[in-house]
Amino acid sequence: MTKSASLAELVERVRRREPASVARAISLVEDRRQASEEAIVDLLSALRGGEAFARSLRVGITGPPGVGKSSLISALGKHARAEGRSVAVLAVDPSSPRSGGALLGDRARIELDPDDAGFFVRSMASGGALGGLARAAGAAVDVLSAAYELVLIETTGVGQSETDVEHVADFVVVVIQPASGDVLQFLKAGILEIPDIFVINKSDLGDVAERSRADLAAALSAIYASGGRSLPVVMTSVRAAQGIAELLTAIDDERSLVGASDLSERRHRRAAAWAGRLFAQRFGEVGVERSGGSEALGRELLSRVTAGASPVEAVWALGRRLTILADS
Repeated sequence: MTKSASLAELVERVRRREPASVARAISLVEDRRQASEEAIVDLLSALRGGEAFARSLRVGITGPPGVGKSSLISALGKHARAEGRSVAVLAVDPSSPRSGGALLGDRARIELDPDDAGFFVRSMASGGALGGLARAAGAAVDVLSAAYELVLIETTGVGQSETDVEHVADFVVVVIQPASGDVLQFLKAGILEIPDIFVINKSDLGDVAERSRADLAAALSAIYASGGRSLPVVMTSVRAAQGIAELLTAIDDERSLVGASDLSERRHRRAAAWAGRLFAQRFGEVGVERSGGSEALGRELLSRVTAGASPVEAVWALGRRLTILADS
């Protein structure tokens, strides 16, 4: 079988949601060896061309450790499956200090039927990334978006620095735990700039949860009073099976509110921002300078992703050009 035929077969199997093939594709995009770069670019380019990719909805779930993100994602995924939607979860776990692999703590709390090809869960090691996502997370989300209608991205839960998720998700859900001081922490953090929806989880705690909701509502009212922006706040409890349907409805409402054309533009901007992060990680300040500076680099990356390139492909193409310039 030729190289192109093998790629075409893998793409078709991913689109059919064959779990082994989806896992194989994600393993490929996690491969950091230079010899695999061209194959990764070709795979992502092929996967982005399908209709399923454009229709998929990518939702980032972030928040402090212990807030119940994994359990909430499990409940949200099962509810979406009950509605007939295919669901994929990318759980980015902290890296093991010894092996470098994912500790699998998040995945252990996500319940799924192993015989259900419509519900796929994959863990990925963060690699020590401070932004809450692994370097290959964006490419893995692209793989999953080519096969599944709803893609849920769970970050590591590192707290206030955890903002990278907005670059790979269409919408971001920030989960808060009652009586934990999270509201005050978010007021001091840049993370308040990224959520589309807030969730007060463990709402079965009663008055404590209601006080947290009131505090958050007051904070949001003060912050966004002049901008006319109103962020949904959803109360959920996995234990009491409350608020899960409301959360999924809030996510769908946000998509309807944004609209197809604005969503496409949002994806392009965020993909370009993610590409900029990848480029800086790989080529450093020298690479950015050789590309004409950060503003020029941002414009070129945005142009490339708007034209249909994946962030990985855009970085790869510019990297090849940099190599040529360096050798000349």
